[in-house]
Amino acid sequence: MKVLVAADSFKGSLPSRAVGEAVAEGVRRALPAAETRVLPLADGGEGTVDALVEGLGGERRTVRVTGPLGAQADAGYGVLPDGTAVIEMAAASGLPLVPPRLRDPRRATTRGTGELMLAALAGGARRLLIGIGGSATNDGGAGMAQALGARLLDAAGNELPPGGAALRRLARIDVSRLDPRLRETEVVVMSDVTNPLCGPLGASYVYGPQKGATAEDAAELDACLAHYAGIIRLQLGRDIAATPGAGAAGGLGAGLLVFAAAELRGGADAVLDALSFDALLAACDVVVTGEGRIDAQSAFGKLPGNVAVRARSQGKPALAIVGAVAAGAEALYGEGLTAIIPICDRPMTTEEAIRDAARLVRDAAERAFRLLAYYRGD
Repeated sequence: MKVLVAADSFKGSLPSRAVGEAVAEGVRRALPAAETRVLPLADGGEGTVDALVEGLGGERRTVRVTGPLGAQADAGYGVLPDGTAVIEMAAASGLPLVPPRLRDPRRATTRGTGELMLAALAGGARRLLIGIGGSATNDGGAGMAQALGARLLDAAGNELPPGGAALRRLARIDVSRLDPRLRETEVVVMSDVTNPLCGPLGASYVYGPQKGATAEDAAELDACLAHYAGIIRLQLGRDIAATPGAGAAGGLGAGLLVFAAAELRGGADAVLDALSFDALLAACDVVVTGEGRIDAQSAFGKLPGNVAVRARSQGKPALAIVGAVAAGAEALYGEGLTAIIPICDRPMTTEEAIRDAARLVRDAAERAFRLLAYYRGD
């Protein structure tokens, strides 16, 4: 039996590679002759650089960038064998970089993400894959644009300071100094967020609170982004306020659309395509996917749902080994998932499950494949 293990990380517990190795060990315990291949995956957020660099044989590079609140920090990105650069905006502008007591999306900037893009361009990359999950920011990508050479000016001609709150003073956008290398660069944004930039379902109201915004802050930031979108429409001819995905990462999606002519793609699909997943799937008998928590949202752009759909298209059974099963997970059966196997083998706390995750994943895989082997006659 040939088994492809293609799981996401169990966030806060195991990285994707560790999940895959634990599954593979469990499979071999049940079926010693099984051939297993571990393919670390991510959905465009945390772990995307590692998954693509490892899967395609690339390399990691580290540069000094501006963090969300202005302090300098080291951030890494990946370079694939074909020269494509893979960037996680969270490495430079992510929420984990800001202690909870200091989180303030009114001031946080995406400048560091723009600096990562500059480093990749300077290194010769003319194709950028940018995952934009996990942001600390709500500046519409203004800081990113400034790092790339755009000038965002107030009525007196002064450059705007960092942060989304400063956008209320925006009077003019000057793109004459925007890095010319962008014109010959393909930029693909990996995100499963479909929120517009502004309004009740926009970046500020939906995601601002988790970044430290009060209700009043969210209303202020939404008005600032609406003003920003209006200036972009009038001066640059792009109407992005209601574009699906423009609200991703505090509006970084909008900034990348406008200033980098980016294409927005689902993160999971972009990663699966980059790793030639369909070809690997065709060569296996069973695929095992998984994530820390599977629920109704897993059918909408997350890895288990995408893996299930692709497995169904090839007539392959797909198992999901997961940390927890929540309401709505049964929707994945309609997408092509064959079975969901939770890892917990007795009543336990979340802390215990996290501590023992590798063993629990291994044992769950062994149980699943012993049953599968019995019915297949292996």
